[in-house]
Amino acid sequence: MRLPLPDAAHQTRSPDYLAEVIETATTEFLAQCLEPDDLNFAVMPPFGSWVKSSDEESGNQIYAVVYHATTSPIDSVHRARALGLSLADLREQQPQIFAMLKTEFRAAIVGFRPRASGRNGKTRLSETVYQHLPPRPPQIHQAVYACTPAEIIHFSEQFDFLRTLLQVSNAPVEALIAAAIRDIYQLRKGDRPWLVQAGRSLSQILKDDYDRLRIILSQIYLQPAE
Repeated sequence: MRLPLPDAAHQTRSPDYLAEVIETATTEFLAQCLEPDDLNFAVMPPFGSWVKSSDEESGNQIYAVVYHATTSPIDSVHRARALGLSLADLREQQPQIFAMLKTEFRAAIVGFRPRASGRNGKTRLSETVYQHLPPRPPQIHQAVYACTPAEIIHFSEQFDFLRTLLQVSNAPVEALIAAAIRDIYQLRKGDRPWLVQAGRSLSQILKDDYDRLRIILSQIYLQPAE
């Protein structure tokens, strides 16, 4: 089933609160999207989008990139079937459909931000970001949030995460890297010097594999303003 929240949690839930970790591993985690307040499908995070969770034991905030997402029936025995109805018709005639589906996504871990000691013994997130695997992934049932633009821009001052994304298995890695860079490029409002640096870093990682580099770079562009 999709994951509902108590009424009080619905009222205070951040719009960036997307999902909950339901399976975890050293290099990635699987998260299930939370049930929306209305009759609608759970919000599926875009391919290549940036999310974060936490390891409560260490206090590390863990960053990851979404590389696979699915919506499927809760009942693994019976498949969904075409009904020929619009979303409005589904809400009116088959409202139970929305409670019978789950949306999940897998995210590749690309780095983390540790906690640091502050004044009066209190801890806070450090300004330092590490672009390698954390000691532990987020635990089961940890909340998953969409990263803020400021967090993504800060994280992308370095480019080691590109090497990590190239090693993601069972994913179209060229498209994944292009999507992640495209998202950052958009947030940086078309920062060409940053894009040139990203291209140079990719070139060094891929060495003489110009075909892969060309495929990735050809998919990076600015979305037109709405």
